[in-house]
Amino acid sequence: MSKLFSRSEALGSRVMFAAMQALQQADGKLRSRDVAARVAQQLEFDDWAQEIIESNGLPRWRMYLHFFSVDSVKAGFLLKEKGVWQITEPGAAALRGGAEAYFRAAQTGYRAWRKEQVPASAESAVDFVETEPTLPPEERFKLISNETNAALSAELLERLKSCDPGFFEGVVIKLLLKMGYGGSHAEAGQAVGRSGDGGIDGVIAEDRLGLDSIYVQAKRWQGSVGEPPLRDFLGALVSRGANKGVFITTGLFTDNAQQFARRSPQHKVVLIDGPRLAELMIEHDLGVSVAATYQLKRIDSDFFAED
Repeated sequence: MSKLFSRSEALGSRVMFAAMQALQQADGKLRSRDVAARVAQQLEFDDWAQEIIESNGLPRWRMYLHFFSVDSVKAGFLLKEKGVWQITEPGAAALRGGAEAYFRAAQTGYRAWRKEQVPASAESAVDFVETEPTLPPEERFKLISNETNAALSAELLERLKSCDPGFFEGVVIKLLLKMGYGGSHAEAGQAVGRSGDGGIDGVIAEDRLGLDSIYVQAKRWQGSVGEPPLRDFLGALVSRGANKGVFITTGLFTDNAQQFARRSPQHKVVLIDGPRLAELMIEHDLGVSVAATYQLKRIDSDFFAED
């Protein structure tokens, strides 16, 4: 007997099955916004499914469509590129089993991918702890915590690379706000959420009083960002008389790109690559939640002090 779906899994299976069916009926390919529109036309949602999630401003069913689509991507059922979704032959075959079977197959595929990505480092940490019985408890906790965060970072990056450009834009807005930049969420959204213009994706206040501005470039890249995009970004800063910028990517920066960013003493350009982006999201509790909390206790020497 198969395990029963939770309420969230049940909704996720419905929206993903409807989305994949919509792709199949549209000769296999649709823009992400059209996928969402067809899901909304095909399904009826209760108040819980339509509830707006405060952290991202999306209705719950739409958030689940983004979230669970990553399972389908990693299972090889779905391709995403530049805001276009495309069903694969294995994906079409998986649909024949129905919504529940499809959803479980996608989750199985995602777990297989994740096992390939993160267990080596996690297992090495566990093995090291087990073979070093004299390692202080503090060091054991720290080592395991570091490895757990490394695995979490890898998972975060994969989800960011697979999400829609608009969703990634929203992640950048929320992260900048959590880091203390900008004013309200609405103000930050207007600043960073507008279309790119000459190498600039947006501008956000450096502080809540708006005393200075920081120009932002936010790009989802699978590979490395070279010098040309940085050159365009710096040129855009110069044309606006600005001297501060942040370039955020899900990829990595080449050595030439990093050297170029450091060569302009008049302009402060901060580069945030994928690993650093994931690290900042974990640090500021964005896109992650606390699964468990453990307290590390030690002897209170004052308690045992004799007068």
